[in-house]
Amino acid sequence: MSQTITEKIFSEHIGKKVYAGEIIRSKIDMVIGNDITTPISIRAFEESGKETLANPEGFAIVLDHFIPAKDIASANQAKISREFAYKHDLKYFFDEKDMGIEHALLPEKGLVLPGDVIIGADSHTCTHGALGAFSTGMGSTDISFAMITGGNWFKVPESIKIVFRGTLREYVTGKDLILEIVRILGVDGALYKTLEFTGDTISQLSMDDRFALCNMSIEAGAKSGIVAYDEITKEFLDSRDSLRAEPKIHYSDDDAVYCRVIEIDVSKLEPVIAYPFLPSNGHPLSQAVSDEIRVDQVFIGSCTNGRLSDFKVAALILKGKKVARHVRLILTPGTQKILRQATKAGYIDDLIDAGAVVSNPTCGACLGGYMGILGDDEVCISTTNRNFVGRMGSRSSKIYLSNSAVAAASAISGYITDPTSITLE
Repeated sequence: MSQTITEKIFSEHIGKKVYAGEIIRSKIDMVIGNDITTPISIRAFEESGKETLANPEGFAIVLDHFIPAKDIASANQAKISREFAYKHDLKYFFDEKDMGIEHALLPEKGLVLPGDVIIGADSHTCTHGALGAFSTGMGSTDISFAMITGGNWFKVPESIKIVFRGTLREYVTGKDLILEIVRILGVDGALYKTLEFTGDTISQLSMDDRFALCNMSIEAGAKSGIVAYDEITKEFLDSRDSLRAEPKIHYSDDDAVYCRVIEIDVSKLEPVIAYPFLPSNGHPLSQAVSDEIRVDQVFIGSCTNGRLSDFKVAALILKGKKVARHVRLILTPGTQKILRQATKAGYIDDLIDAGAVVSNPTCGACLGGYMGILGDDEVCISTTNRNFVGRMGSRSSKIYLSNSAVAAASAISGYITDPTSITLE
């Protein structure tokens, strides 16, 4: 019987063919923790009496949410993870010395690969499916179980096939494709399912776009998002300094069974703006422009859109211009390497000259942590992944989600703005 790519990945891991709906126990290639979730996992691990990790080469801790520590509580959270990492001589431990947002840093380091089964105690772990892996978020106690046993239990998810066809319009990105999918499906339309992204448009998407696409699969309730290995994936992996292991490449059979198929002609799609207070509340950019939405803050960053291409397009739009007087423009690169690349390319100088401020790589403002908290009634246009009530600060504030080009254009005018209206230098 034919299989989807997700069914094939699990079949390879347990040594026999499995299909959607089956309950299985699979080995895990990479377990990911961060400074918020890992301390809970560490406590459960130590209470189990286990003294060594089942697979230390497949366990990474990335301190990324509140690092450098914003207060005593976050400092103590990080301390727990540091002490555990030093005690176990953890190979893949990342703090201020080589920091980054986990879902940007681990692909950059070659630690997540095609064919992997990956779990992390962060809902946006589905980002890594962009490399052709099964990757999903789990709870901290699920992480501890994997730390102890090297595996975990799964129900093999059904797959929804998303077929993107046509040529992308100017300034339409992977972020817009996933915002459109979330608009169609709603916040629970893909509950415990894999979103498998296919179609001729995929070849037009850079890895940065694919990471954004898979990152927000969870916003439709999906268990995972996935894009099959192709030349773009190969180029990305070949450019890594090293890879943790050999990639294992799988493709869905032509006659694989899907629970739903959604086809989208992207040539008709304009940038999508998610209005408050749900990522599924998507509207075309033209409507947002006509609604004359004034913004107080523009945020470009996060595990969704804190990559080099985001700073490149922002610099292209903002070069030689100034941020509106009433607007704060905050830039948060996904990793130190991205910051260095953007600096070397001149993007950071152009953005700072325009009036931006650049923070260290951190989740920070995305989850309302620090580095960009919103005050009462303030409005932000953000490249992050969620715009729930109070997500970025005050419960009376509002967040509109967009791609980085729209965010940059909006910083100039102070209103949500179409980047095609901006004259480039």
